[in-house]
Amino acid sequence: MLSEPDALTDPLAQVAYLRSPRAIRDRCTQLFELALSDRLAHFRGDLTQLDSTADYVLRVIRQHYPSLDIPFHSRWRHFEVGGTERLIHLEALLTGLTPIEKARAKFDLAIVSVLLDAGAGAAWHYTEASTSQTFSRSEGLAIASFWMMCQGQFSSDRAHPLQVDAAALQALTEECLGTGFQVTAENSLVGLSGRTQLLQQLGQTLPRHPRLFGNQSPRPGMLVDYLLERSHNGTLAAAQVFSAVLEGFSDIWSGRLTLANINLGDVWTHSALNPIPYSLFPSLIPFHKLSQWLTYSLLEPLQELGLEITGLDELTGLPEYRNGGLCIDLGLLQVKDSTILEQPQLVSSEAIVEWRALTVILLDRIAETIRQKLGMTAIALPLVKILQGGTWTAGRQIAADLRPGGNPPIQIASDGTVF
Repeated sequence: MLSEPDALTDPLAQVAYLRSPRAIRDRCTQLFELALSDRLAHFRGDLTQLDSTADYVLRVIRQHYPSLDIPFHSRWRHFEVGGTERLIHLEALLTGLTPIEKARAKFDLAIVSVLLDAGAGAAWHYTEASTSQTFSRSEGLAIASFWMMCQGQFSSDRAHPLQVDAAALQALTEECLGTGFQVTAENSLVGLSGRTQLLQQLGQTLPRHPRLFGNQSPRPGMLVDYLLERSHNGTLAAAQVFSAVLEGFSDIWSGRLTLANINLGDVWTHSALNPIPYSLFPSLIPFHKLSQWLTYSLLEPLQELGLEITGLDELTGLPEYRNGGLCIDLGLLQVKDSTILEQPQLVSSEAIVEWRALTVILLDRIAETIRQKLGMTAIALPLVKILQGGTWTAGRQIAADLRPGGNPPIQIASDGTVF
């Protein structure tokens, strides 16, 4: 595995390193150590609050999963909200397909839905026609994208509506996506234009990677076949799925840093980091939040095909506003400059980069502490389950207790492609 001091004189080696979970933890750890010694501009860390934070999260876990039978933190949980049988409906629609064909359709759904899962804003909501239930934020985005998929809105082939293909994505309009998400002047969705462009760029990217997405009518779901070929004796490493996601989808992110003409994606800079030797950019720090969220969301369809997923804890926690908000609201992170709580912050700002980096490492610390309290191993209780049980839910709960509308402590000026 690549490590930071190794051969980073080669730009391609730098890209490979920056796409690794190791790089995320390496770079985030640098900022974390600075925070503990109060040498960052925007945050300081307080590990005296770690035990009480772990207790809070553990109470939330027991409230929602008293038997500790916790599923993965993935998009599939959002499709289940409201007590309805959407996934049963999906299975009925997929009747007659082979297991691999079903897995391809589920990949298509998860990939498009995750890519649409950036912060929706506090005002937007979605009312489900079949149940008359109203959902907001991530759940609303999930349900809206679920029904768009079921209605064939992402397929160019009327004979095969339950797929996502390049031609349909290239032709997608902001008006079509807005209609599917019930956007009006009174029900505005943050980053609608950015979301539309992201899916259009996905449509343009799929044909460039026939090895991953197929030659004829390329679709995200063909990634199933690619990953099956890379499994060994019925096992597949989570890092292999993550690597395929980063390779296949890197070109869809606009306005990001590039290295060796390769789009780096969710990679930013911070002046307090030690520069990567010979890098074209001085102080790079990767997060790959949506890519890891997508990776987590692809694991269950692979498990349904009989694959055992190994190395789950090589991936990191997700540096987004619920997990990050939990760390602020429970005192693990202390804001040094109150102005960042008073006005929206750019994703690229050093304040947000700090917040995200510290969140990644604190999620590892919270997970370790919870396992110690429960006497469980990382294999029995991997990070992906603690996120679900867990930190994400606890972050939402404490936000609802502290602020009207459950807003996170820091507001993000989002384009709909990161948070």
